[in-house]
Amino acid sequence: MARLCQALLLLTITVTLESSTVQAWGSPKVVRPFQDISSSYVYVQQAVWYAKKEYNKANKDKYSFRVVEILKSQEQVTDSLEYYVEAKITRTMCLKTAGENEHWLFQKNLKIKRRFFASLLLDPSHGNLSYPC
Repeated sequence: MARLCQALLLLTITVTLESSTVQAWGSPKVVRPFQDISSSYVYVQQAVWYAKKEYNKANKDKYSFRVVEILKSQEQVTDSLEYYVEAKITRTMCLKTAGENEHWLFQKNLKIKRRFFASLLLDPSHGNLSYPC
């Protein structure tokens, strides 16, 4: 009977070790991998807004760029929420010095085709947003 209990204990420990995932120190455990979500979701919109703002700030072009279409939006659950967004952008008719306006018209007949990728991390336990774009 003691041997049977030892064998069951050993089997239980082996199964437990085999079923646990190996995580690098400091890397988050993925609870749910990236899945497609609606592009109208509020955090997707925040990621797009921030990425567009940073793109316009870093870009040397004198005209502002605006999002034409969100091509892909995904969410992953770890110890925080992570969002991945792929968007198509184009140049507007307005100069950067004119400020921000979502109703600016796009320039016509441009050969410039650009895309950007944005990611947004949300830590619900602290209410923090970070943008590692």
